[in-house]
Amino acid sequence: MFLRTINMSNSRFYGTPSLQCLVRNFSLWSMKKDPDLESALSRNHRWIVNNQIKNIILRYPKQEIPVKVLQKKFKNLDLQGKALNWIKKYPCCFELHLHGDEYHCRLTKQMMHLVEEEESVKDMQETIFVRRLAKLLMMSANKRLNVVKINELKRNFGFPDDYLIRIIPKYPDMFRIVNYSGRRNAMEIELVSWNPDLAISTVEASAQKQGTHPSFTCLLPSTWVKSWERFNEFNSSPYISPYMDPKDLVEGSKEMEKKTVGLLHELLSLTLWKKASIVKLSHFRREFVLPDKLNILLLKHPGIFYVSNKYQIYTVLLREGYNGSELIYKDPLVLVKDKFGELMQEGLHEYNQRHRLMNLEKKRKNGLPLARVDKRKDRRAGISDSENQGDKLGALHDPEERKRFYKVLFDDDAS
Repeated sequence: MFLRTINMSNSRFYGTPSLQCLVRNFSLWSMKKDPDLESALSRNHRWIVNNQIKNIILRYPKQEIPVKVLQKKFKNLDLQGKALNWIKKYPCCFELHLHGDEYHCRLTKQMMHLVEEEESVKDMQETIFVRRLAKLLMMSANKRLNVVKINELKRNFGFPDDYLIRIIPKYPDMFRIVNYSGRRNAMEIELVSWNPDLAISTVEASAQKQGTHPSFTCLLPSTWVKSWERFNEFNSSPYISPYMDPKDLVEGSKEMEKKTVGLLHELLSLTLWKKASIVKLSHFRREFVLPDKLNILLLKHPGIFYVSNKYQIYTVLLREGYNGSELIYKDPLVLVKDKFGELMQEGLHEYNQRHRLMNLEKKRKNGLPLARVDKRKDRRAGISDSENQGDKLGALHDPEERKRFYKVLFDDDAS
């Protein structure tokens, strides 16, 4: 009944206060949870923080930071306790040494090798970055995008931090930086020339390979009969390219919905993890002509998109980008970040094992039965020493669980 209501005209739907309230409630529980995709969306605060610490150290002079300076930044990282104790938990990632009478922190050689590998991958992917940015601009209404908004999603698209000063100037035939209003934070990147070879969506490219007409793919169980019926009805009309100018389409029409779904599909296809924050996507409402109630549109198409409010952060994931909880295609940058996650886990495991042995030695000295201690400790072998912060890492010692975990370690949507 509610889905029939969604199909009403926009004016009737959004103009009714009771329905607005229903929409807010509906968005929280309407989409049935998919355990695999929920696992793919899982994050852990500890790993995101370590990535941020890594970036702080790299930006500091000589890539070495006094621990007391890092301590001051802990509040911004939502951390409590001593920075020194935190750093000690990851001996494979961070290296401590005394400089005079105070501790300094730098990255280990293993970490520096990964940083160099990541930078090397970014350099090799410069042409891919240029293509991604050009495609984003080609999908926008005015063929230009605000730099501040792009930066909100630059990690999703794998854009390097210095792309504005290092890469954009190298392609004057494709991009230029403009500020037509003169206002602060109004700087934009504008497309200089249209490339028809890039105006081919992922859906169209797949159809060309298969020799079929472009259409969407539904990845729902066959038991979702009504959802399949709605999808087939939606998919029966011709596909509309996200690179087509929408000025001739009527707002609220089925054609406009088809075009918008195609645009969102293409946007997610361009991301590294085939997912993005719905809130951050909605910031591009004007540029990509997105509906005011973007979450409602996504919920109408559960066979194409998966919507989650895990950790109270609304995220949309492209279903066809995953096989279970595994990314079907891993970008080279994703592979490097997986290695980063493995190194962090290795250091944490080493730290936990070392402290386990220290605790056993204390128990021996106190004359406690070691068998009972070993059994209790075995149950807790994978559990972090920082349970008071709410982190639950025990399952991560299971190789399959760790695989599912690492692919989302560096999602920027946590901010």
